Amino acid sequence: MSERLKTRPPKSSDSSKLPHSMARKSSLVKQTLIFSACTILIIYAFFNTFLSSSTAAATAGISAKTSSLFAEQISRENLEEFPVKVTGNEKKVRVFMYDMPKMFTTGIIESHALARGSSDLSKVTYPGHQHMGEWYMYVDLSRPDLDRVGSPVVKVNDPEEADLFYVPVFSSLSLIVNTGRVGTVPGSDPVYSDEKMQDKLVEWLEEQEYWRRNNGRDHVVFAGDPNALYRVLDRVKNAVLLLSDFGRVRNDQGSLIKDVIVPYSHRINVYNGDIGVEERKTLLFFMGNRYRKDGGKIRDLLFQMLEKEEDVVIRHGTQSRENRRTATRGMHTSKFCLNPAGDTPSACRLFDSIVSLCVPLIVSDSIELPFEDVIDYRKIAIFVDTESSLQPGYLVRMLRAVSTEKILEYQKEMRAVRRYFVYGDSNGTVNEIWREVAQKLPLIQLMINRDKRLVKKDSTEPDCSCLCTNQSALITSL
Repeated sequence: MSERLKTRPPKSSDSSKLPHSMARKSSLVKQTLIFSACTILIIYAFFNTFLSSSTAAATAGISAKTSSLFAEQISRENLEEFPVKVTGNEKKVRVFMYDMPKMFTTGIIESHALARGSSDLSKVTYPGHQHMGEWYMYVDLSRPDLDRVGSPVVKVNDPEEADLFYVPVFSSLSLIVNTGRVGTVPGSDPVYSDEKMQDKLVEWLEEQEYWRRNNGRDHVVFAGDPNALYRVLDRVKNAVLLLSDFGRVRNDQGSLIKDVIVPYSHRINVYNGDIGVEERKTLLFFMGNRYRKDGGKIRDLLFQMLEKEEDVVIRHGTQSRENRRTATRGMHTSKFCLNPAGDTPSACRLFDSIVSLCVPLIVSDSIELPFEDVIDYRKIAIFVDTESSLQPGYLVRMLRAVSTEKILEYQKEMRAVRRYFVYGDSNGTVNEIWREVAQKLPLIQLMINRDKRLVKKDSTEPDCSCLCTNQSALITSL
């Protein structure tokens, strides 16, 4: 029993070989691990290099393609010449133009021709004059959509889709149908009455569902001549008025917030030469009516001061074909062009000066200017207050001190913005007017909603949409 319980000794083994065998196994494991790691690193490096080069090539291809597309889009949109923010999903303001009765549009053109002895109305066209912007706006919305590419607004044929409504009345032309303000020809029956046209216009508007819906706030009316629609302005003042200035408009009728200042249509040929002063021998040029009312009385005083100055040409002249030719030659050969106030703070001569690259010298304390959100007029014109301009020798000394380099800077800036003042340019005045009108839409919608919730209106208080007109430094007498 005791023998069974005895522990058997282990079988003999080669104990001296054990450490050596374990060392060999450990070495093989290390070699295997090192080989595997190197293999993995080589594979990683190969694929990383290949994929990186492929990705870079693909990225470069995409980048080049994207750059090409943006370059094409920028070229197509001509953003440098149309300084508005453009986004791919930008929604354009939708405008509906009324199909007005003939008496408010082409009928006025015919009446103008008949008053001047025309017998063939089939050949009648809208006559050229300084307030013919109303014609260009009408033509713009009468064109096919394909011809309006680049316009800030889109024309719609369904009034239910419209954001704004355009009223195409030729209110400025209506004023000059007859040679006098009274709508009669001496010794004959009345042939045309601008006052009657105005009354009929308001009657027609007030019958329209969409005018009544928001009391005309979402309507746009062109009244370029300072006297246009003078008889009914209180009845259309809620609309966005397209005005040349606020000279004949009360501060409860028009404002920079609600309305848009538009340029006169230039009557001088556009100067297409290079910038420079070599061919501009005259220091200061003016040709226009010497005698004006109200703020325009400054003209006669400036005539008295300047007409004997050396290198200054200042002439009295009214609108005529021959006088326009003379004025064109004068502006194209002068460094500076005088722009005093007329019967109202603005005059077409300013825009004649700009398209002539003749640096405007503006003497009009209450002037308002078009497109000031994108144009810095200090870069294209010189402004002098009325009091300073009447100091003997002040204007001439100041102008003679302006360096040639500065004149060239003025000319360069005028050439850059000239399209803003050319109604016939496809990317010119009309597009800029629509751009500014479109910017009014949020305020229009605010005023519409505000009107709906008011429970009491005090007509003695100014409307909050009629603010910010320039009422300072008005000239009452000289």
